[in-house]
Amino acid sequence: MNARDDVLIVGGGVIGLASGIALLQAGRGVRVLEAGTAGCGSSHGNCGTITPSHAAPLAAPGTVAKALRWMLMPDAPFRVSPRIDPALWRWMIDFARHCNRPDWLHAMRARSTILEASRDAFPEWLETLGIDCEFEASGVDYIYRDRADFDAFEDEATQLRALGVAVERIDGADYLRQEPALREGVVGAIRFPGDARLRPDRYVAGLARAFRALGGELVEHCEVRAIEETGDGVRVDTSQGMFAGRDLLLATGAWSPLLAKSLRLRVPVQPGKGYSITYSRPSIVPRTPMVLHERSVCVTVWDSGFRLGSTMEFSGYDRSLNRVRLDALERAAREYLHEPVGPVREEEWYGWRPVSVDDVPILGRAPGHRHLWLATGHGMLGVSMSVATGQLMSDLICGLPPRFDPAPYAPARFA
Repeated sequence: MNARDDVLIVGGGVIGLASGIALLQAGRGVRVLEAGTAGCGSSHGNCGTITPSHAAPLAAPGTVAKALRWMLMPDAPFRVSPRIDPALWRWMIDFARHCNRPDWLHAMRARSTILEASRDAFPEWLETLGIDCEFEASGVDYIYRDRADFDAFEDEATQLRALGVAVERIDGADYLRQEPALREGVVGAIRFPGDARLRPDRYVAGLARAFRALGGELVEHCEVRAIEETGDGVRVDTSQGMFAGRDLLLATGAWSPLLAKSLRLRVPVQPGKGYSITYSRPSIVPRTPMVLHERSVCVTVWDSGFRLGSTMEFSGYDRSLNRVRLDALERAAREYLHEPVGPVREEEWYGWRPVSVDDVPILGRAPGHRHLWLATGHGMLGVSMSVATGQLMSDLICGLPPRFDPAPYAPARFA
């Protein structure tokens, strides 16, 4: 048995490390247990956009009908892989129950609160921690080639404006004059000037360095096998022996439901598999990050590179790189961009996003447990929500007044 820790965090991704840093800043002692290396999961290869604009949840009216239409399309932006998987189908039934307008609006408000809190905190957070990750208040643009889709966004735009999100509508001809990287055929663009971008692999590496510099202990290649709550804390069985702590935060993203089983705790999360390809920079690149709307592909440009990413595939914990879905990223980019790829393909990647049944994060004390806390269910927005999540979890674990209302994220909503 290792010496007893104050707070144990299982999961060394962006959520676990941000929470660890916030707890250290609050005066707590923290040890992070990571099965691989820090940031090796979905924190590493996402598109690095910081997006208050993404307040609308995936659980929306019409999503189930789209998923059914796309089920047999291997390159569909949102795809459920047909298979016998009781956990997935239970999750899908619960997800479908949330695909209505009242739940959509409720989830949008909850997501907007944490997204805006994170976006506001990011510049000072990065400066205080000394993290250089190519952060830029760039805004993000949605690009449309279909007039009906462009016009249909107005309802969501109205809801976002009501939440304080700046939304600009730009005619296609005007946008093409501003953006020489795009091919003809753009009918319009939606600009979110309050969004930003960073390079996520550099961000999570910076979090790991800052965590250690603040006195945190990071144990890598330490697979957690089981968690047990005791009368005065927790015990954790790992590949590197037993650990004990006063409190434990489970921040293992898409793996959280599997680890929670040892506690007979249901965490309604499914792994939503996403893909990205990273290149060296082409000679002509978009001026801002953009989402190619009809293909649901994100394009992000940094000084150090160029990335195509996105798609959502529910295929369990499948570890293969699906060539069909990778090719779909490049095919989409060719429809929209004069230079769709860079001269050197540097990395092909996949990662599992933790998608909750209502697409709202699960943050707070685990129901029926005194010393166990959950921070998962961020879907595609773990990087975007990381700062506010870390600060909220620190407030809750330390018994401090929370910086914003934690009720919409409470795990007890599923109890």
